[in-house]
Formats: sequence, C-alpha cells, structure tokens
Amino acid sequence: MTSATLTLSARPRLQAWSATALASATIFWFVATVIGQSIFAVYILALYGGSGVRGNFKGWNQVMTHGHVVGDMAGNLVTGAHLLLAMLIMLGGALQLVPQVRRRAPAFHRWNGRVYLAGAAVAALSGLYMVWLRGAVGDMVQHVGTSLNAVLVLFFAGLALRRALQRDVAAHSRWALRLFLAVSGVWFFRVGLMFWIVIHGGPSGFNPDTFTGPFLGFLSYAQYLLPLTVLQLYLLCRDHGGTAARFGMAALLVLCTVAMSIGIVVATMGMWLPNIKW
Repeated sequence: MTSATLTLSARPRLQAWSATALASATIFWFVATVIGQSIFAVYILALYGGSGVRGNFKGWNQVMTHGHVVGDMAGNLVTGAHLLLAMLIMLGGALQLVPQVRRRAPAFHRWNGRVYLAGAAVAALSGLYMVWLRGAVGDMVQHVGTSLNAVLVLFFAGLALRRALQRDVAAHSRWALRLFLAVSGVWFFRVGLMFWIVIHGGPSGFNPDTFTGPFLGFLSYAQYLLPLTVLQLYLLCRDHGGTAARFGMAALLVLCTVAMSIGIVVATMGMWLPNIKW
C-alpha cells in the first residue's frame, strides 16, 4: 500500500475527528455559558427580587445607578420589568438551544420560544428607555453601543420569528443563535470586563470612578460583535469547512471558553456571590 493510499484512507478519520473536536468544543462553551448565566440569573433574583420582596427598593441602587427613583413610578416599573425579564430569558434562552429539548418536547420549545422572543423584545425596549431616559453610567460611546445591541436584539428576534413561521428550520436556528448571543451582551460585558481586569492586574484603559474610558467604549460594542463574529466563523467551519478549519475553530472555541470561564469565576466571586443575600 502506497503512502498516497494511506493518506487517502486517513482522511475520513481526520474529518470525523475534526467534527468531533468541533462538537466537543461547542459543548464545552455551552456548558460554561449556562453555568455563568445561571449564576447571574440567581444574582439578579437575589439582589433585586429580594430587595423588592423586603420592600427595600433602595437596594436596587446598590449596584445600578438610578435603579429605583423615588416618585418615578413609571420608570421604576420599567426597570423592574427589565430585571425580571433579564432573569427569565437568561434561564429560558439556553433551553431553546438544547437539541434534546427540541426533539423530545417540541411543544415546550415552541411556547418557550414565544416567551423568549417576547421577553427579549420587551427587555431591549426597556433597556433603551433606561439608557436614554432613565440615566445610566458611562459616556455617549457606551450608550450608543448598548443601544445598537438592543436594536440587534429586536432585529434578530424578528428574523428568528419570521423563519420559524416559514418553517425554515435551518435559517431559524441560525437567527436564534444570533439572538441568544445578542441578548447575552450585558452578560458578556461583565464577564469580559472581569477577564480584562484579571489579566491587567486591575483597571486598565478606563476610570473605575467615572466608568468611562477607551476600553469600556470598545467593550460596549465587542460585547455582542465579538461573539457574533465567532459564531459566524463557527457556522462557516461547521457547514463548509475542511478538516483544518474545523480543528482550528475548535481550538478557537476552547480558547474563548477558557477566557470566558476566567471572567465568570472572577465575576462570581467579586460581584455576584457577595450580593446574593436572601
């Protein structure tokens, strides 16, 4: 048997291994994301929900500026709805991406999808209200970046719904993935910020007192554009890439997941767990 024949016979195995490597890296990323977002959801429930149940609405201002403003009932209701929806869609969104749930519980997938789409849209609109009318930390660059995130959420939600109604499952799945990442933008911001602080040994590229600076301006856009770019590369490699492309994409996903996991651990220990008080 010639070396050329051996090479040809090895190709199917390499292709299978590359597909397995990419699938395993994807699962690694998904599990890390679910864990991190679940902790974040519990944090929202404990800090804001717990303060509300105890009647201590001033507790909303512990972390969020203008979380609760005395006399502004409409604004307080919008903020409360935004926080509640943020918690619910963090928990419900991941379930939409699990293949076993889609196959074994299609009715749940459809109804949970409707709730998720509606919740994402309302959260995006209420987020815009909070940024431009309620008041938020940061500068104009950050506000525009956050607003673009909200616009993309609305855009992706509309396209995901449209493709679902058209029974175009493949296209619906792609737009749903983009929606999931866009909705997770605020979470990616916090995780990315914590990772940045760790690798620099403290705040760098921004002023922690005013919460402004070039890095925060960059992160306001990178929080969703970077994950969406990685997703697009993943889809291309998964659907059209060769062996080398899939191995390379798997390595990139693992690298991104490790960096994200570091940010999750630091955010959990430094921001979220200290504020989880029942």
